[in-house]
Amino acid sequence: MVRRKEARKTAMGTDSYRVTAKYYDAAYAAKHDLVDLPFYLELAREQGGPVLEIACGSGRVLLPVAQAGVEIHGVDNSEPMLRILEARLAKEPPEVRRRVTLHSGDMRAFRLRRKYPLVTIPFRPLQHMQTLEDQTKALTTAAFHLGKRGILALDVFYPKHDAISAGVGEEVPEMEWPDPSHSGRVVRRYFRKEGFDKIHQVFQFTFIFRTYEGEKVVLEEAEQLSLAYYTYPHLQALFRLAGLQPVAEYGSFAKTPLDNAAQEMIFLLCKAD
Repeated sequence: MVRRKEARKTAMGTDSYRVTAKYYDAAYAAKHDLVDLPFYLELAREQGGPVLEIACGSGRVLLPVAQAGVEIHGVDNSEPMLRILEARLAKEPPEVRRRVTLHSGDMRAFRLRRKYPLVTIPFRPLQHMQTLEDQTKALTTAAFHLGKRGILALDVFYPKHDAISAGVGEEVPEMEWPDPSHSGRVVRRYFRKEGFDKIHQVFQFTFIFRTYEGEKVVLEEAEQLSLAYYTYPHLQALFRLAGLQPVAEYGSFAKTPLDNAAQEMIFLLCKAD
């Protein structure tokens, strides 16, 4: 049985990612440039368990960590995502299920009753925090759960400012994959940027999911989302506000330098002295 708890001092789960959750696992299994999993697996093995993964979603990172023999606790506020993760876990052997505890909680507010040697926020959940207050609260939550020598690992994308302001209203095909529930059908995801706010560093977009049988669209669903983007000094200031300091920083999951060639901003942090 999968253990699910409600984290203390948190809002109840939300209906966020209601549409996207249904397509999430198949979509990102088809995304071949998504190469963060070995990085987070290596960290989990090095630091040991239990690991706390904040915004664990449907378990794209959480489940392989548990399969690798490391105890892991996951927190998310999206009920659709957590239900999918629970269904995936139910198919795992008992020894894997025993390593996983799930919590319904908001990353800005939840508090668990333990500290962790490793806390992770993988694949950019911090970019769903769109105000200074929310960003600081989320990082403070992560810092609260760090043990004495604990490490916080997170990543955000390196912003391409010319791309952020371009192509508003254009519909762009992104990826496609076989429909797992209907043989012979294909799902294609399209991206449409709706607008951007360069002062608050946020852009809005819509994911459009079209299911095709041949060239005929048999189902179309859409969901609007928005993301914040960060500059390096902005992140450094947020870390200080949350009582954190960098241990290491990288420009890719291959641990290349964080420089002008970087595509990602990846940080390992600890509590500030």
